[in-house]
Amino acid sequence: PPPQGIPIAIFRHPRPKPNRLLAGAMFVQGKSLMSITNQQLFDRAQRTIPGGVNSPVRAFRQVGGVPRFIDRAEGPYMIDAEGTRYIDYIGSWGPMIAGHAHPEVVEAVQRAATRSLSFGAPTADEIDMAEAICKLMPAVEMVRLVSSGTEAGMSAIRLARGFTGRDAIVKFEGCYHGHADSLLVKAGSGLLTFGNPSSAGVPADLAKHTLVLEFNNIAQIEELFARQGREIACVMVEPIAGNMNFIRGTPAWHQRLRELCTEHGALLVWDEVMTGFRVALGGAQQVYGIRPDLVVMGKVIGGGMPLAAFGGRADVMHKLSPLGAVYQAGTLSGNPVAVAAGMAQLRLIQQPGFYERLSAATQKLMRGLAAAAARHGVTFRTDSEGGMFGFYFAAELPRNYPDMALADVEIFKRFFHAMLDRGVYLAPSMYEAGFVSAAHDDAVIEATLQAADGAFADMSKG
Repeated sequence: PPPQGIPIAIFRHPRPKPNRLLAGAMFVQGKSLMSITNQQLFDRAQRTIPGGVNSPVRAFRQVGGVPRFIDRAEGPYMIDAEGTRYIDYIGSWGPMIAGHAHPEVVEAVQRAATRSLSFGAPTADEIDMAEAICKLMPAVEMVRLVSSGTEAGMSAIRLARGFTGRDAIVKFEGCYHGHADSLLVKAGSGLLTFGNPSSAGVPADLAKHTLVLEFNNIAQIEELFARQGREIACVMVEPIAGNMNFIRGTPAWHQRLRELCTEHGALLVWDEVMTGFRVALGGAQQVYGIRPDLVVMGKVIGGGMPLAAFGGRADVMHKLSPLGAVYQAGTLSGNPVAVAAGMAQLRLIQQPGFYERLSAATQKLMRGLAAAAARHGVTFRTDSEGGMFGFYFAAELPRNYPDMALADVEIFKRFFHAMLDRGVYLAPSMYEAGFVSAAHDDAVIEATLQAADGAFADMSKG
């Protein structure tokens, strides 16, 4: 036995039931040796981590208050360092489509880890992953695995420029494609949360090659191609924007983008880091029936591990090193543990009826939220596709960033905290989409709607 006084166990509950648990506490002979608060952790983090967080939106700056430091998660729940359980609707910002700590994913990771955490050499599992992606994604004929969505996005841009021999790229205001310099011009996600259209530190000489237009504006893209079509290497777009909340590209707009890129020899690049395997098994390509030239993927394909990919037409992908002159490399690309997690999750989402059940749960949540808001006279709109959703304190569904900027951020803050106090964890920014997992069953959705009814009731009194 260990010496007296040495912690020998960390409390873990297989399926937490009450809203308060003794999480993160260490025990000897049944007595707690320590307890800690989210505030204490945040104070400590800010001494060594800028803003106390390793990704800006986690800091709760838009909504105010203290970030929750998560101790563990299972299924649809997360439990923070104080032991409070939350129904989770961010799902690690999209990857956890099967729910947290799914046994099959965890087992795959554990099994892979026993064979070593990294090789720096090819594996058969990488081929399995590539074949699965090419089978499921309509536009992907060849694929390259990387470690993050940012890496995939910047690599796709470089490949498009190398393939076309052109410098200019087109993106859309409010769309976020990772934090590579070329893509941080009028970007979405955390930049919008903090009121910054673009990041400091991006050289003007680089930014001038990024042409930014309004999402869903056909006239603007037609005018730009008429004027500069032969200078444009690619058009990069989120088919359904998830970084200025959930905003759909219209079918007519997407079709016109496809036509203009084909006509002028530019590549159409779809950023499906969020929508890929999230809105449908074949991603947004399946929803819209449009075939882009390149596709950027991430989140779901990693099962919660650092894994992303970019792929598309074989003739374009052949320009990548070692076949072509466009260089791209990564020490941890195709990491065996991440690939194992991703493959386990890809098997889960291919089970019969998976997306039908996921969509039904998401739609039930959206209908219930809208009904609760209406009962209490709160102006509120919702939209969803597959397991991805958005809600807006606005009179109409937004079509672009200017529309989204008109939503009431002060009411959003009140709603966010009212839900958090009732055990529901939503994205701490009105510019972020939300996510439902397969673990969000009817009981979980009903609990969420009860919390929302109480939150809207309190807001209407205010």
